[in-house]
Amino acid sequence: MRSINRREFIQQSAAVVTAACVLSPLAAGENAVKAACTRHPLGKTGVMPTLLGMGTGTRAGNKSSEQNRQGREGFLKTLVHAYEQGIRYYDMSDSYGAHEYVRDAIKQANMPRQELVLNTKTDSKDAAKVRADIERFRRELDTDYLDVVMLHCMTSKEWPEKLAPCMDVLSEAKQKGIIRAHGVSCHDKGALQRAAESPWVDVMLARINPGTVLMDGTPDEIAAILKTAHANGKGVIGMKILGEGNLVKRIDEALKFAVGLGCLDAMAIGFVKPGEIDDTIARIETAATK
Repeated sequence: MRSINRREFIQQSAAVVTAACVLSPLAAGENAVKAACTRHPLGKTGVMPTLLGMGTGTRAGNKSSEQNRQGREGFLKTLVHAYEQGIRYYDMSDSYGAHEYVRDAIKQANMPRQELVLNTKTDSKDAAKVRADIERFRRELDTDYLDVVMLHCMTSKEWPEKLAPCMDVLSEAKQKGIIRAHGVSCHDKGALQRAAESPWVDVMLARINPGTVLMDGTPDEIAAILKTAHANGKGVIGMKILGEGNLVKRIDEALKFAVGLGCLDAMAIGFVKPGEIDDTIARIETAATK
């Protein structure tokens, strides 16, 4: 992979993905891909994640998560199983401590890099540290480029002013082909509203579920912001779809709600066991066909 030009590689990969994966899951007969594993354009970025993404940061922080606390063997098994079931989007962050696990899963399962969408996030609020983070993330994942890099956990509507130097670093990395798209994850309604309006934001990650669990407003309020963002050409990714497990008894309702919004290009759900992936894929298929 290191022997070819990054831009050529990305262009070739996008062409393959577009040709192979954008058909409706209900239009290809017995060869149909499950709804959860169909690919959708992530706004105007050219990145094509599967609708369902493998989240790696359940109850995470300080390089620890429910995923890596189960041990290396268990985490790798779940990451590889996600790929085997058709998931091609992996959602990470520096604070989750998942990069090396995803790298090892890619090698173990011999996953073609061009099939994958790798999204990660930096917690740094200093431009020099963000630049160093990007290079470290690439080393930790053993990849020439990152599909999406986000400024993580925006909690103030003033984030565009406060983090302008960090945004410039990501813009420069995108221009060089080191990253394909940039954006923010938000934990505040005001921050989310600014992201929906910001010309700089390619992709945004937002908490959304029907139970108002770990969210930044009511479901109607957040859905309205996300629909505006989608209309503005942003890639929109949903998180906390199951309220970090708190909506497990309402899982079908939560998945149907997310699928029915019409503005989520992808959704990241933190799986800990392979069986959870199988169950969720089946439930999304049902939600998508009703």
